[in-house]
Amino acid sequence: MVVIRLARGGAKKRPFFYIIATDSRSRRDGRFIERLGFYNPLAAAGEESVRVAQDRLSYWQGVGAQLSPTVDRLISQSGKAA
Repeated sequence: MVVIRLARGGAKKRPFFYIIATDSRSRRDGRFIERLGFYNPLAAAGEESVRVAQDRLSYWQGVGAQLSPTVDRLISQSGKAA
């Protein structure tokens, strides 16, 4: 099953997450199918904290990909802000 979830990047104590489409059996930071956006929890006031390619997200949801609870929350919050 394809799942849309976060993969951690960034340095120690400075997290940065990519929103990816991946096989549910793969490791958190391992192999992925497509990178759909990013989430920066430590973004400053003027910086963008969440970016998602909405067209690719809707494509993956259309073919049956499931959102992780965290990604679902981030997308709904970013939709309210926009």
